[in-house]
Amino acid sequence: MLLARKPRLGILQAAIREFAHEGVAGARTDAIARSAKVNKALLYYYFKDKEALYGAVLDHVFSGLSERVQEALSRDLSPKQKYLAYVGAHFDYVASSPMLPGILMREWMRAGRTRSPHISRVVEKYLRPTFLRLSKLIQEGIASGDFRPVDPMQFIPSSVALVVFYFAALPVISQMMPLDPLAPESIAARRAAVLDYVSAALFVPQKSRSEGRGM
Repeated sequence: MLLARKPRLGILQAAIREFAHEGVAGARTDAIARSAKVNKALLYYYFKDKEALYGAVLDHVFSGLSERVQEALSRDLSPKQKYLAYVGAHFDYVASSPMLPGILMREWMRAGRTRSPHISRVVEKYLRPTFLRLSKLIQEGIASGDFRPVDPMQFIPSSVALVVFYFAALPVISQMMPLDPLAPESIAARRAAVLDYVSAALFVPQKSRSEGRGM
């Protein structure tokens, strides 16, 4: 069973690179097969056509992300620690494959222009469950006095944007930064900055909480 999965995983990893660079329309299955070191017959054995392969790539990407962030949200932590654990897990997943934001942004653009056969499945299976858990977490944090009274509908997309934009904008950021933006020290600095920004935007300062109890 493990041996049977290896060619499929190799095809998916090659397809991630091809779709990230070329989009669905520009991607070529022969290039994917060549990169995965398989013949096209084997590629079509696993995936009936390019659209099916693209859908499998989206499932592969979002299932991995969902698994990481759901694990973080299942930890027995305070609201503050749990939200930061979510943001950190999201960041680490994207940082592990910086090409992913390119695929995601192309899919959002494609869904806006045409009827994507995948977007509803992705939202219902992967995105909505995470959004609902984050919304509940924010509401709990507001009720406990840990979080500012933010609107989850606005704050959650802003958190995602903080994570994703850095990697989506690498061609521009690489022209502005003195260091390689994907160097370990650059990634560590960005991760720390994202967590700091989220903390400042969401958390009620400890002094304010103490003053509130004194009243």
